[in-house]
Amino acid sequence: MTDALPSHARVVIVGGGIIGCSVAYHLAKLGVSDVVILERGQLTCGSTFHAAGLVGQLRSSASITQLLKYSVELYDTIEAETGQATGWRQNGGLRLACTEERWTEVRRQATTAHSFGLEMHLLTPGEARDLWPLMEIDDLVGAAFLPSDGQVSPSDLAQSLAKGARMAGVKCVEDCAVEAIRVTHGAVTGVDTTHGTIACEVVVNCAGLWAREIGEMAGVSVPVQAVQHQFLVTEPIEGMQPTFPTLRDPDRLVYFKEEVGGIIMGGYELDPKPWALQGVPPNWKFKLIEPDWDQFESLAVNAFERVPALESAGIRQLINGPEAFTPDGTFILGEAPEVVNYYVGAGFNAFGIAAAGGAGKALAEWIVEGEPSMDLWPVDITRFGSHHRQPTFCRERTLEAYSHHYTMSWPHEEFRAGRPVRRSPLYDRLVAAGACFGEKMGWERPNWFAPSDVTPADIYTYGYQNWFGYVGEEHASTREAVALFDSTSFAKYLVTGVDAEAALSWICANDIRKPPGTIVYTQMLNERGGIQCDLTVSRLATNGFYLVTGTGYAAHDSHWIRRNFDPNLDVRLQDISDERAVLGVMGPRSRDVLARVTDTDLAHDAFPFMTHQTLEIAGTRVWAMRVTFVGELGWELHVPVAAAGQVYDALLAAGQPCGIRHAGYRAIESLRLEKGYRIWGKDISPDYTPLEAGLDFAVKLNSDIDFCGRSALEAQVGQLTRRLVCFTVVDPAVVLLGRETIYGDDRRLGWLTSGGFGYTVGRPIGFGYVSDPDGVGDDALRSRDYELEVAGTQVPCELELRAVYDPTSSRVRG
Repeated sequence: MTDALPSHARVVIVGGGIIGCSVAYHLAKLGVSDVVILERGQLTCGSTFHAAGLVGQLRSSASITQLLKYSVELYDTIEAETGQATGWRQNGGLRLACTEERWTEVRRQATTAHSFGLEMHLLTPGEARDLWPLMEIDDLVGAAFLPSDGQVSPSDLAQSLAKGARMAGVKCVEDCAVEAIRVTHGAVTGVDTTHGTIACEVVVNCAGLWAREIGEMAGVSVPVQAVQHQFLVTEPIEGMQPTFPTLRDPDRLVYFKEEVGGIIMGGYELDPKPWALQGVPPNWKFKLIEPDWDQFESLAVNAFERVPALESAGIRQLINGPEAFTPDGTFILGEAPEVVNYYVGAGFNAFGIAAAGGAGKALAEWIVEGEPSMDLWPVDITRFGSHHRQPTFCRERTLEAYSHHYTMSWPHEEFRAGRPVRRSPLYDRLVAAGACFGEKMGWERPNWFAPSDVTPADIYTYGYQNWFGYVGEEHASTREAVALFDSTSFAKYLVTGVDAEAALSWICANDIRKPPGTIVYTQMLNERGGIQCDLTVSRLATNGFYLVTGTGYAAHDSHWIRRNFDPNLDVRLQDISDERAVLGVMGPRSRDVLARVTDTDLAHDAFPFMTHQTLEIAGTRVWAMRVTFVGELGWELHVPVAAAGQVYDALLAAGQPCGIRHAGYRAIESLRLEKGYRIWGKDISPDYTPLEAGLDFAVKLNSDIDFCGRSALEAQVGQLTRRLVCFTVVDPAVVLLGRETIYGDDRRLGWLTSGGFGYTVGRPIGFGYVSDPDGVGDDALRSRDYELEVAGTQVPCELELRAVYDPTSSRVRG
């Protein structure tokens, strides 16, 4: 039954698939029932009706895993609530490993599951066959079983969510296509449809295959690409039981689940096919693409080898249904940075059924509260940049992400498609120096440098990779002499206006009311005290500030800042990232190098730590900032792009007598771990406060200045129940990557947020939050013996309550 289009609603949801229905259901649960779902056809007629319906929970992010766990909890209860059957069966999920490297990956996934509170068991091949007797196991090394996974009927589940929403007063208007989104003064005001216009305060784009098109109507970039995804449905097969778990065989690129006594079998081929490059065809409702048996053949052969009964089974249908995928294989949530109150829930990469419950809840909370209730950075729409607007790049990168869906998920793996997009003005010089590049936010960045007789290319493994020794040399040069880093990709902003200081003072946790020439390290917090941004603020003048933040956070941080500036103040944020290159000169001999190229007095008293000055180098005026992220004496040089080459050449020539060498981002990671520097998105996030993260030195609680999040921090003083600490492992062969489980006296206390190797101390290093309701003071922390679970094995470790390198920062301030 469809409702009539009202003239107004608080929230309009575009798209009546499972995501749109879930957002509506959860908005109603939060007391927001003035909601209208607009569906161009009938509910579920886009991608939901042909989804396979597997429900897995484990992801590499704790918060996203929590969303999926919530989905399972919801699917357990919603049928009883609404009376609408969902087909939910919690029969578990089985994942196979056919090689030793895959087995290492699976064991690490089991450790991640334990870290995030999921039950996951490692099985022998025989134990796996006991759960799935129809499969062959001759090539298996092992398997993992997650008993709380399951499967569901996607259309029935969506209808149940829609019914629950309607029971609370939500309206659903079917056969109602969206023709335009109305935006006034940068904010949503209404939606034009084939049934007329509806005024609203919020639009939520849950349009699936049409999400990019609906985004363009408001000038919003939603980087999704439709990709063909096929799966086979068989007639009943003897021995197939509804109690069998879902089965994933990533080495063969295929998955299986029971369906009415038969099998659904699909997979993720290495050469996927995009769909609807000229737009989704008109009247695409409850439609499928013609089956492509040639494309499916390789997957079928792999599946027949695993489950021989498939080869002789009757085939009901080969379903070829388009799904919306994203350039990084992770779905999209959040408020679009281009338009106020325009939210997106799209690009679910063929696991929208598993994510629907949690994603709908999270997006509903975001809409009601104005900010997410947990760390949703891995799925936040602001993780994308301007290059994702380019259709060719979006398509190529999305197809690569699809092709990696079941391939090995290697540590430090880099995408290749669509590169290069953005390059430093020093790119050609760095290529000549042997740089092996990675990519972040479209920028080509040197990860490490190869000697002249070594190919600069990563060779992936779960052990120490081929660059390990070369990065160690870069690390040593930074600690013992001097290294040159290209950090041009940093995001850089000017904040100006009569009220610039007042505006920044409210959103910065640290005191930025300092004289010109000063640099302040600060966080920006949400109302809960969680860390939303982590950056430096340099005062240029009375009404001018220069902000520098990480490459990947450019869109995120600028959106947060603009969104939280008081609209009544005279303040402006200007992105100048493309105007300046950044060169880091770091190490105990960095002062010697700079003294050869400038006449400025660089002595500590004349140029103190956390200050900036203008220098002249190679005939160019350069902003020099005495800051560091490697734990050594050093300067960041912010150089006009046109002069970057000549400044670089001058530094390199001046540095030769001092032993200067190039260094990349892999060395930065090792250096910062030794020094205890935090990274936003890993060690600090909206889920953690500065007090929990050990960053209380960067918070102005001792002042009388109010700031966003202050009351939350004041309530937390002396009441901490979790704390970020460091661990080291004596055995240098242990590889820490992050997400390893922390145990204290055999009790699970948390997991590592970061992991790597400290070349100076000669040990693996990890950071993670230890949680204890009884308190996390120094004495309580020291009272335990600690172990880390690494790929299913308990490894002894040592607690470090100070930085393992230069804890007093004497070298930084030298």
